[in-house]
Amino acid sequence: MKPVLPEHATPVPSPCVSLCKMNRDTGYCEGCLRTIEEIVAWGRADDAYKRAVWARLPLREQTIDFDGD
Repeated sequence: MKPVLPEHATPVPSPCVSLCKMNRDTGYCEGCLRTIEEIVAWGRADDAYKRAVWARLPLREQTIDFDGD
């Protein structure tokens, strides 16, 4: 049986990894890659919103230079 991806689970889990530090250049949390607006809205958001946020995370990850080079 294939594992369920987080963005397809119900309820949709938070992408938080307890590394909460906002990057000034990108505006994303360095742990979960969400914006502060997305983080604030998460608790009251519906599953459609949460899945939309999850869908954006891989694209954001591709634009981040984690090594600072």
